[in-house]
Formats: sequence, structure tokens, C-alpha cells
Amino acid sequence: MRFNHEVKFYNAGKRKYNPKTSKYEGGTELVADVMANVTDVGTTRSVQLFGSIVQGVKELRLVEPVNDVWAYLTIDDGPTKYRMQTTTTPLKNVSLLVGEDVGKNN
Repeated sequence: MRFNHEVKFYNAGKRKYNPKTSKYEGGTELVADVMANVTDVGTTRSVQLFGSIVQGVKELRLVEPVNDVWAYLTIDDGPTKYRMQTTTTPLKNVSLLVGEDVGKNN
């Protein structure tokens, strides 16, 4: 298994709403930068896991878990943000299922 994709985990916890300016202040911070094996989740597996076909779901395999608190991740510095769906910890490595973030734009 090749770990050939750079995955960056970000935390947006320091963003606060300022009622005086009506804007969010602060920014996101990079909490982890790891290499991972990334694959798309197929339609059959998507139906088995979620009960319907969910597009934009990826499976990430990491050597070690990311123990820091994180809000979203990016793959290979792409513009798409992914949020956690589920995680498993088999005997070797760590597996994360993440889906495209179609909600908030942090």
C-alpha cells in the first residue's frame, strides 16, 4: 500500500464571531500533516455503509491516528474540504471515511 497523498488536518476552533463587526475573526490552524493512501468509496460499499449512494466519500488509510482535534481536512492542497464520516482502527493502520463538505465555508 502506497501512502502517496498529503493530507492536512485543520482546526477552526479559534474562530470567534464578533458582534461589533458582524464577522468571524481568527483563522484556522494546521494541526497535522500526514501522508495517506486515499481511495474513492464505490457505490456498492456506499449503500452498505450509509444505506444510499453518497457521492464524494473517500477512504483514507493512515499509519497512525491523528490525536489532535480537527474540523476538516484537505487532500493534496486541493480546494475541497472533507469532514469525518466514520473511523475504524483495524490491526494495522487507521481508516477514515470522509465526505465532501457541502455546508459551511470556513
